[in-house]
Amino acid sequence: MYELNLIGIGTGNPDHVTFQGAQAIREADLILIPRKGENKADLAGLREQIIAQVTETPPETAYFDIPKRRAEDGYLRGVDEWHDAIALRWQDTIASHPQAKQVALLIWGDPSLYDSSLRIASRLTPYPTTRVIPGITALQALTAAHAIPINDIGAPYVVTTGRRIRDDGWPEGTGKVAVMLDGECSFQSLEMSNFYIWWGAYVGMKEQVLVSGPLDKVAAKILETRAKARADHGWIMDIYLLQKL
Repeated sequence: MYELNLIGIGTGNPDHVTFQGAQAIREADLILIPRKGENKADLAGLREQIIAQVTETPPETAYFDIPKRRAEDGYLRGVDEWHDAIALRWQDTIASHPQAKQVALLIWGDPSLYDSSLRIASRLTPYPTTRVIPGITALQALTAAHAIPINDIGAPYVVTTGRRIRDDGWPEGTGKVAVMLDGECSFQSLEMSNFYIWWGAYVGMKEQVLVSGPLDKVAAKILETRAKARADHGWIMDIYLLQKL
């Protein structure tokens, strides 16, 4: 048996890796690195840079290809089948390195917030001992970049996805909503004159871009900036915080 280490690495900046995370990387016998296609080759490269920066003798690495997610039978079923397929890739890759006793994956942000690594790990047979090393989330990096608190005094906030904003609208009972995993800029589905936005892409990295202001005044700038950044880099990770006025 082996121990599986899920290591939060922040948003891609090596400085976001905690001392605990760096130590877990150094102690690993094997690190699994996902490949998501030619256009996202930088994502594997960033993981390689982090490993090189925190180790003198990098552990062995093994690459696996992320399967495509199907959506023909509905979103939830497609995600469930996708996680099954990814778990099989993990299992096959680990099985090909039977000498590894400490296996690690470097997880964007934190393994506990809008990340499925723990759900995928639960599908492994036999289920390994699993250790989670927390990391800086994109949400923390966003609020730090804009130098703002996420909540108002004594008030709640909601963390949700772009899909939920498009399908369900603004969550009732809250004045602030953080939106993750939104490839379609779902803020456009809201009455934009009623909101203020703090948006960021590649937050915490040298490529970081930020936009903030009344949503109806800056929405077009966000769309233009986002499209250009994605074209320049071949991928984009962005997040935003909305406040109801």
